[in-house]
Amino acid sequence: MNLADMLSYADIHDLGRIATTYNCECNGHSKNELIQSILSTITRREVFEQHVVELSIEDVRFLNSLIFDKRGSFSLEELVARVQQSRFVKEEDDGWNPRDMITRFKQRGWLFNGYSRDTRYLFQVPADLKKRFGDALGKQLQQHLDISDEPGVYRDEQKLIIEDIYHFLHFVGQQETVLTAENYMYKRYLLQVLDRLSVKEDLVGKTAWRFGYGRMFKEYPNRFSFIYDYCYFEDLITEHNQVLALSEKGRERVANSQKEDLLQVYRFWLRLYKGAIPNLQSIAQWLERLTKTWATVDSVKTALVPLIRPFYYDNPDSILEQRILQMMMHLGLIRIGQHEEKGTVIQLTKIGGRIIQGINVPEEDLIVLPFVKL
Repeated sequence: MNLADMLSYADIHDLGRIATTYNCECNGHSKNELIQSILSTITRREVFEQHVVELSIEDVRFLNSLIFDKRGSFSLEELVARVQQSRFVKEEDDGWNPRDMITRFKQRGWLFNGYSRDTRYLFQVPADLKKRFGDALGKQLQQHLDISDEPGVYRDEQKLIIEDIYHFLHFVGQQETVLTAENYMYKRYLLQVLDRLSVKEDLVGKTAWRFGYGRMFKEYPNRFSFIYDYCYFEDLITEHNQVLALSEKGRERVANSQKEDLLQVYRFWLRLYKGAIPNLQSIAQWLERLTKTWATVDSVKTALVPLIRPFYYDNPDSILEQRILQMMMHLGLIRIGQHEEKGTVIQLTKIGGRIIQGINVPEEDLIVLPFVKL
């Protein structure tokens, strides 16, 4: 439902609180006057955008979690969890209560309780306001961007990951591959596989930690780790008795020279990585909106890093650059270039726009990885 519909179902006391927030001058005892006054005020662009500009960074993060969610309603518990995720730095005994933010959003007319018996304990965001939030926040983020002309050189991997998934499956079908007791490929096999792939990666060095971005992230380089996990979770390969082999489904893929659907590979990436990056999908959506032309990575960081939560020793800068931008390039969604004057720049690819807009993964749909003790 749109804002006008939700206002018509709202309690007169809630309407009074919304009218007070926007300094509406009207008869507070007339529901019709309250609704008309609120609508005429909120629909004024300068008023709406000013309220968005004045939001705290925690408010922006919470709002960001709602904008791209396709669902129509949320439980109180879901909203409280999202508010808690929006607060990266917590101070003891500062009196902060996540429900206060929900109350403020209700008083702005941005959240409403359902009107039916089945939805009265759920919360809804007006559909027309979602679009306006996206436009208003997008306008703010756009102001940070440093736009560039085309760089002298750039890297565009197109659909190479699709080819390399097939190359990996073909290798597994041809070569009996012995695994360690932990089900990792021995180095000699791993080197053979990496040598067959279109994008070259070095072996993982001795690092303090590597977890959170896949089953095999600890031992395999980033891109190949993703390819391996995709094949494992899609039931294209099996790990039995310390031997890596094709499943029946995988054998059919190779026998028919069937390549993967890039839409589904992107969907899998969202499900695999959003355990570590809960708002990954919305970050991808912002990149789709912000990088239709070349823009510097530094300016994209300025715009989006405040929305990204640290993940253990992975800070927001490295999450955006290594876990998001690099992987989106491997997926063929963006190209990354080097500009002589402006440094590293990025741009959305044509196929990237179609894929990001064409996929929506529900919040709760993620791949749960084994817990890692530090």
